[in-house]
Amino acid sequence: MLRSILRAATATSSKPKPQPHSWTLQSSPIPTPPPPQYSFSSARNYSVKNAKSTTATKGKKGKFNKSGEAAAPADVDAAVSEAQARARRLAMDEKDPTLDVGPNGLPLFTSTPSLSLLSRKDTCSYFKFSMESLKSALPEGLPTGMVKEFEDSLRPALLVRQSFLDLRDNLRRIVDPPLTLSHGKGPKLRKQVVLDGPVSCGKSIALAMLVHWARDEGWLVFYVPRGRDWTHGGFFYKNPNTGLWDTPLQAENVLKDFLKWNESHLKQLPCQISDPIPLGEGAGVGQLKDVDNMAMPEGSTLYDLVNTGIKHTHAAVGVVVRLRKELSLVKNIPVLIAIDQYNSWFTFSEYEEAVKVHSRRPVHARELTMVNAFRSMMHDDMMVGAFSHSTAVGKLRKDLPNVPEDARVNCPRYTLDEAASVCHYYLRQRLVQHEVFSEENWKKVYYLANGNGSEMRGLVPFMRQSA
Repeated sequence: MLRSILRAATATSSKPKPQPHSWTLQSSPIPTPPPPQYSFSSARNYSVKNAKSTTATKGKKGKFNKSGEAAAPADVDAAVSEAQARARRLAMDEKDPTLDVGPNGLPLFTSTPSLSLLSRKDTCSYFKFSMESLKSALPEGLPTGMVKEFEDSLRPALLVRQSFLDLRDNLRRIVDPPLTLSHGKGPKLRKQVVLDGPVSCGKSIALAMLVHWARDEGWLVFYVPRGRDWTHGGFFYKNPNTGLWDTPLQAENVLKDFLKWNESHLKQLPCQISDPIPLGEGAGVGQLKDVDNMAMPEGSTLYDLVNTGIKHTHAAVGVVVRLRKELSLVKNIPVLIAIDQYNSWFTFSEYEEAVKVHSRRPVHARELTMVNAFRSMMHDDMMVGAFSHSTAVGKLRKDLPNVPEDARVNCPRYTLDEAASVCHYYLRQRLVQHEVFSEENWKKVYYLANGNGSEMRGLVPFMRQSA
């Protein structure tokens, strides 16, 4: 017992006593965490960098050559060489007309020389264009779907569809009524048409072909291939006299495009409205002092009117509005107004109006001066508008403001007969190999894409031999 007590006392005395704390000032600064990093996409929109995206990219290592430059993947080189080889083979195929065979042994290409002479017997066949004539007839620009079709097929050719022939013949009968039809018989004629339908059914292509045909016929055509540009980008100012928003940069571009093809017509058409043109703010230069309008000289033509809007930025928007009124008064030649992406004029624009210090309201497209002048179809002029789903506008209501109730025309997707011609055309253009092409396979593509032309073009190269 005594030994145990002595051992415990010895162990307690051997433990070191705790020393009091001593505080010393370190000369090195205390490290602080770095501030968070932000990326600014624009003056209005702010976004914090996504941590997931940065960590995900760290694990991916690119391939570099000895000089430190990024090396091109082998599959890219193979794709380029394959495309070049395909182009060479297609050039050699041009010498063999026996390859131009469609379904059931029918000709794949029509021999009709112009869009004006196309008839029902030419449907489900392809009409060959030349890029020079297309760019000449459509200097405002080609639709995106048409350009993509030409790039993938390596040929400027389009399918002749009955929907286009019906649209063309409708306007043709308005301008030149046939003598054989008695009053009250035949299809109803529409001076105002809105092309509607599902995605990739050919609305923009049909409108571009209609403009091409009308200009071949000698018509005066006001063509807007990108109606969304009227509601996005550039400068915008609120006109105190009208309460609408002026977009002078878009007005100048529209006038330049209109002058490209129609210059010869405009020089022969006199101005019929003698009122002075109201002036607004110019593109980035503000408004003129003590000048509210500009008078056109006596004897001016529509060419002089359009040229005035191009040269004087303060008059650009006023000239576009005046041009719309002048087009309604032209009686010497047929006048057609063709607007693609027409549905973008029935929703909100990109512009915003400051309401308070920290609040803004979106500006609707109808509040824009140019859109307000051209959007309405409640008139006696020939006007065709095409909806475009690439603008992401969404589904609009059936009864659109200032649009006749019966103006909408549904553009269908490919029928089974049209799909047969399309797939045989892609076979002719070597988008698919002969070994795997069969009626069963192209019908699978058609039903899988539900007649969507863009999807069919993308699926055809993936045909495989049936088991």
